[in-house]
Amino acid sequence: MLEQVPIDELQPGMYVNQVLEQTGSLRMRSKGIVKTQAIIDSLKSKGILRVEVDLTKSKHSTKENKPEQPVESEVPKPKAKPVGRDSINQANDLYSSALSIQSNFLKSLKNGAVKDLSPMESLSHSLIESVFDNKDALSCLTMIKDTDQYLLEHSINCSVLSGIFCEFLGYDRDIIEQVSLGTLLMDIGMSSLPDEIRNGKGEFAQGDWEVMKTHVQIGVDLVEQCGDISDLSLRIIEEHHERIDGSGYPRGLVGEEISEYARIAAIVDAYDAMTSNRSHKESITPTQALKRLTAAENLDQDLVKQFIQCIGVHPVGSLVRLKSGKLGIVSKINPKDPVSPHVMTFYSVTSQHFNEVKRIDLSLYEDEIVSGVRPEEFSLNLPKFFRDVFVNQIPI
Repeated sequence: MLEQVPIDELQPGMYVNQVLEQTGSLRMRSKGIVKTQAIIDSLKSKGILRVEVDLTKSKHSTKENKPEQPVESEVPKPKAKPVGRDSINQANDLYSSALSIQSNFLKSLKNGAVKDLSPMESLSHSLIESVFDNKDALSCLTMIKDTDQYLLEHSINCSVLSGIFCEFLGYDRDIIEQVSLGTLLMDIGMSSLPDEIRNGKGEFAQGDWEVMKTHVQIGVDLVEQCGDISDLSLRIIEEHHERIDGSGYPRGLVGEEISEYARIAAIVDAYDAMTSNRSHKESITPTQALKRLTAAENLDQDLVKQFIQCIGVHPVGSLVRLKSGKLGIVSKINPKDPVSPHVMTFYSVTSQHFNEVKRIDLSLYEDEIVSGVRPEEFSLNLPKFFRDVFVNQIPI
């Protein structure tokens, strides 16, 4: 049964078929159930006045049974697992699987064999499940970077970081999953650029830079060809390189013209890029990257401040040097004492050899973090050590 519904009467749970009346020019890219009031508010803001609803597919309260106030069932959030051998191995398995899925999807895309976005939607869903259940362990994996797989790892890391950040900001699960999918796909157009552009080792010539910027529109075109994708996810792909001062691309949008979710994507994109070794630029430590984010006037500084509150002064997964001369990986932030997180130590700078992995809470020890460090400073092949040794020695 189809019914015309004014936007002010649209309710979460209704199945929207199409837009019937609007003041703007929004194209509905997918039919489906409107899951949250936030989505309805977004439709209103875009000028939607009336929609067609299929009541037989809707899952909302009838008018007779409609409560006076909308009630959301509160499901208690599962307690996140502490970083231990099991949680790290589970996160490691998921991350390895994510790399494989992402790689196969890009290969299929190049060969014209992609029929829909379902592999990436499933991957995004799995990553967000782990964000809710196994956040700290997954965060550690985002910091164990392999230069040779930058494009794949960067997309996965941004998806994870945006999920963690959106959960911190209090967005509902549906919004978080749409943001996660958008950030997972936002650089998909890069795979279609020439290798010499994508893997350039110096500053871009003007012509090469113009080619580089085309990855945004290429990405938009590719995902639209693959089938339905939410407007929220698509706007992240379209706008993640826009900047609030108008200096971004491809359209030079300013301030609130840029979706809030795209502004979130811009922050995690910049953060992960700065903390990764790339073909043309060496990484910096997470602490240095956070300082640069606070100095970037073209990013939304209100969101930057909240991002730092979210991941901490010394983010989980950071490699740090302690006053005692040990190296360790931050395994848990301490909200009450941000400069004293939990750290898993594994290396002695003094004797230059590896030690048994030990977990310590710096707020309870006479030790402290002196600085963040890069693995290269101590000739550490961190990805190899992490996967061959560290995951097997972590305290259970």
